[in-house]
Amino acid sequence: MKRTLSILLTALCLASVSYNGAATERAQQGWQLVEQGAMLVDVRTPQEFADSHLDKSVNYPLSEIEKHFSHVDKSTSIVLYCRSGNRSGQAYRYLQSQGFTQLHNAGGLEEMLAIQNK
Repeated sequence: MKRTLSILLTALCLASVSYNGAATERAQQGWQLVEQGAMLVDVRTPQEFADSHLDKSVNYPLSEIEKHFSHVDKSTSIVLYCRSGNRSGQAYRYLQSQGFTQLHNAGGLEEMLAIQNK
């Protein structure tokens, strides 16, 4: 039992390290794209956006994504973020299905802020 618990805890720690590395990488790439002129889009709710958001980002909530992107050129470079990367991932998949070609899911707000402040 003790050995099983030890193995499980080790696996969870390794998974956490792997995720954080991937998370850091996606946020870094997101900032690089923003520096190159990509549109920065927060897909959280208007209330979440009002509480805190990244400078120069626009709030296109996931629930209204179709409306907001109907007039955006499909070749526009777009960096998406939300609270954790889940909703921005959903937005990414939706926009990709609509023909958008220059998309990047940068993950969550805290992740983006942590990279920005390094």
